[in-house]
Amino acid sequence: MTQLSIRRATGYVVTAAAAWGTGGAAGSLLFAAGGFDALDVTFWRFLLGAAFLLPLLGGASWRLDRHVLVVGAGMAVYQAAYFAAIARSGVAVATVITMGATPVFTALGGRLLLGERLGRSGLAALLAALTGLALLMAGSPEAPGGSGAGGALGGAGFALLSAFGYAGVTLLSRRLGTAEEPGDPLATAAAGFLVGAACVLPFALAGGVLPRVSWESAALLAFLGAVPTALAYGLFFRALTALSATTVAIVSLGEAAFAALIGVALLGERPGPAGWAGCALLLLAGVFPARRARG
Repeated sequence: MTQLSIRRATGYVVTAAAAWGTGGAAGSLLFAAGGFDALDVTFWRFLLGAAFLLPLLGGASWRLDRHVLVVGAGMAVYQAAYFAAIARSGVAVATVITMGATPVFTALGGRLLLGERLGRSGLAALLAALTGLALLMAGSPEAPGGSGAGGALGGAGFALLSAFGYAGVTLLSRRLGTAEEPGDPLATAAAGFLVGAACVLPFALAGGVLPRVSWESAALLAFLGAVPTALAYGLFFRALTALSATTVAIVSLGEAAFAALIGVALLGERPGPAGWAGCALLLLAGVFPARRARG
C-alpha cells in the first residue's frame, strides 16, 4: 500500500469531516419520518456502508481478527450513542459536544497508549476545545420536539459516551495503521461495519428493525450509507496510516461546523450566544493542527 503524504492525508480527514457533518441531519430526518430510532439508524448505516464498500475491495484480504472485532464493537457504541444524543439534544449540539470531547480523550489515550506528544500547539488546541465544549453545553438548545432540560442533559451524556467510543476506535485504528502490515483501510472499514451491525442487531430487533419505509426514508438511508459512512470512514482509516490519532481527531472538528450549519439551515436549531462562541472555539481548536499537518 502506497504511503500517503501528510498533505493528502489531511485532505482526506477534512473531506471525511465534511461528509460526517451530513450524517446527523440524515439521522434526524429519519427520526422525523417516523418508525426509526437510534438503533435502527445505526444498524442500517453500518449494513449499507458495508454494502457500498464490498464491491470496491477487489482482492483485498479480510482481517476479521480481534482488533477489527474491537473496532466494530466500538463503532457500534459510539454511533448508537451519537444518534441517541441527536434525538435528545439536536444535531448541532450532539455533534459539537461529541467532536469537542473526542480530541481530549484521544490526546490522553495517544499519550498514554501510543506515546504521541501534544506539543504547545496541541495543548493550546485541547484547551480551546475544552473551553468551547463548556460554552456549548452552557448554551445548548433543546432539540425541536425534545424533552426539556432533562433531555438536553441526557443528550450531552450520550454525546460524551459517543466521543469516548470514537476516541477508542481512532486510537486502535492508528495502532493498526502503524503496524508492519496494516492491511487495506477499505477492508478494515467494511469489516468494522459488519461487526458493528452484528452488535446492534439484537437490540434493534427488539424494537423492530424493519420500520415503515417510504421513498424518502429509503433515499435518506442510501445517502447515509454511501456518503457519511462508506466514503467518510474509508478516507478516515486511510488517513490514520499517515497522521497521529490526535491530529486526526482535532482536524475532524470540522464536522461540527458542517453539522451546526445544517442543523440551523434545515432543522430549525438555534444555539444561543454561548453555543455559537463554543462552536467558534472548537473550530479554532482545529486550525493549528490542520495547518501544522499541511506544513
